[in-house]
Amino acid sequence: MAREEQKKDTIVDEISDFQETSGKIEFDVEQKSEDLMMKLKEKEKEAAENLDKYMRAVAELENYKKRAAKEKAEFVKYCNENLIKDILPLADSLDRACKHACNADDLEAFKAGLKLVQEQLCCCLEKYGVEKIEAIGKDFDPNIHEALLQVETEEHEDNKVVDEFEKGYLLNSRLLRPAKVSVCKRMKQKT
Repeated sequence: MAREEQKKDTIVDEISDFQETSGKIEFDVEQKSEDLMMKLKEKEKEAAENLDKYMRAVAELENYKKRAAKEKAEFVKYCNENLIKDILPLADSLDRACKHACNADDLEAFKAGLKLVQEQLCCCLEKYGVEKIEAIGKDFDPNIHEALLQVETEEHEDNKVVDEFEKGYLLNSRLLRPAKVSVCKRMKQKT
């Protein structure tokens, strides 16, 4: 019996130790649970702040894109303003030339006036990087010349530009319009 009582006491002690331990475990679990809940709430708050920052950044980016597109459209719309301002005096000169042409008997003075307007136009174009392509007497270059005719002659060397129907132009060394030309094809001599 003493042995049984000793076993009962041991079991009671073990149960009591278990209850104390489980009480501590429950307390620790509750404490950890509260800590985890607090951390979760902090992270949720941080996530909400990050989402807000993200949404603001996306909105700012969209506004920037719209503003940049608007500025680009305005730039394209008005980018030729300076060129047009420089060409307007040419229009005035042509108006004056036409007015004087109706009243003038001196053809040479009219020709000289037109030559001045042409020079004024060339200077304006050069100011903006436009240059004429010199063609007559030069070797035919398909990169800057467009052959409209082949002329058989012995007066010119083979593959040389003989005549120019329309001037060609470069804009800042880039082809704007090819020169339309006729090209020499040497006549074969009959033997």
